[in-house]
Amino acid sequence: MDYLGQNIKKLGFGLMRLPKQNDVIDVEQVKVMVDRFLEAGFTYFDTAWAYGGSEDAIRQALVERYPRESFQLATKLAPWIKCKTADEAKAQLETSLKQTGASYFDFYLLHNLGEDRTHFFDDFGIWDWIQTKKAEGILKHVGFSFHSTADELEKILNAHPEMEFVQLQINYADWDNHAIQSRRCYEVARAHGKPVIVMEPVKGGLLATPPKEVQELFKQTEPNSSVASWAIRFAANLEGVITVLSGMSNIAQMEDNLSYMKDFKGLGCMQMETMRKAQEIIRNYPVIPCTTCDYCAKVCPKNIGISSSFTPMNNLTLYNDKNTAIRQENWLIKSHGKNHATDCIQCGKCEKVCPQHIAIREELKKVVKALDLDQKKA
Repeated sequence: MDYLGQNIKKLGFGLMRLPKQNDVIDVEQVKVMVDRFLEAGFTYFDTAWAYGGSEDAIRQALVERYPRESFQLATKLAPWIKCKTADEAKAQLETSLKQTGASYFDFYLLHNLGEDRTHFFDDFGIWDWIQTKKAEGILKHVGFSFHSTADELEKILNAHPEMEFVQLQINYADWDNHAIQSRRCYEVARAHGKPVIVMEPVKGGLLATPPKEVQELFKQTEPNSSVASWAIRFAANLEGVITVLSGMSNIAQMEDNLSYMKDFKGLGCMQMETMRKAQEIIRNYPVIPCTTCDYCAKVCPKNIGISSSFTPMNNLTLYNDKNTAIRQENWLIKSHGKNHATDCIQCGKCEKVCPQHIAIREELKKVVKALDLDQKKA
């Protein structure tokens, strides 16, 4: 095990989806969750400057109530959010220190590298600056979270070998997914000797209710284990993982996670075989075989986010969660500066360059209907 993860248990408390009352974080419930988490021997808490209200909530629930050395606190810097100067970007650290009340951060992450977000860290000199803050003792360990391709991760790690760890989205359903590239990104990080923090192990909650066949398989193998527990344990079983973040939103989720992670010793042969079967079921689902190469987008005269339309459509097929698919489609389209599938003029240029020979025009029609995009446009 990498030295960086030796003293940290394999379950981390992700603070992005905290419980709310009337759309305000319920700090009293968070206090109860923090207490249970620490009582069970877990110590890693993950927040971010960009998680509205989260840093302030963890100040009240954790930092002001427990000795600073009794837990690890992680937060993140996101200069790609409304920052026009290096000073504005660097001010996020001071804001995080103030909001959390922490005198230092055990883990400090450059937030969400990949695609057109990475250049902000270069332009504002963030890489060198965080090293000075580490030397000052304000930051104990520095790394980054990442949402993009394995090739891009390789380039970043080659350029910045001083980064101590990488936070990656890893789950059993996306392990061999061409778009998410969980396995490939994990393997790149490990090839560079970087320990990994896992985010989205339950895929934003979708793997609490995977396809029915997968649920039945898990229940046949372990009738008393929650379906979500398989997702957390899959990630925690990987070599070189510091901790697995779970965005717990209520006490029930907390108690479930603690029940099987408190004494986690790894997955056995029977459990690994069950996981392999579950992955095979998901691989055989009738999803759109898009690999997000985006050759289609390069020739589209209407700048349609084709792969950004197919990803949520595939998630709808797998997990039958329409509201989540609609939110994902909207976010992916906006974040990539693309247009919705409703703008398709059926020219067919995309299909001529698609390596997977997808009937893109027909699939986009299905996206429009399934995600109610025609109603949005109207």
